[in-house]
Amino acid sequence: MKDGFWLQVGAVWGFLAVAMGTFGAHGLKDRLTELGQAASFQTAARYHMYCALALLAVGALILTGRSGTAATVAGWSLLIGSLIFSGSLYLLAVTGLKWLGAITPLGGVAMLVGWAALAVAAGAQKR
Repeated sequence: MKDGFWLQVGAVWGFLAVAMGTFGAHGLKDRLTELGQAASFQTAARYHMYCALALLAVGALILTGRSGTAATVAGWSLLIGSLIFSGSLYLLAVTGLKWLGAITPLGGVAMLVGWAALAVAAGAQKR
């Protein structure tokens, strides 16, 4: 992977988080209110953005020479975790399919792994 990979992924993830938050607040407002899912959609967008910021931190750590396994685990865990967590909440909010809520915690666990790996990577020595 090239050096700026996680910075690019984090920037794109942040862009998508803002886009989804805006779409939910304006384009889907009536639908989300009708389904009583506005809070779920807002939670999805908020955690989506948290992970985008964490992915930028992963990229910054790698650029400082902390490109060990922990940084890579952090990046992939945060990306996949937020895709599952936020993605399932976005879909639940729009469709009302309650079974999607069973998938959400899997994404949350992956994000926790990512945050823990980010902490380990931040404490790693430069290579």
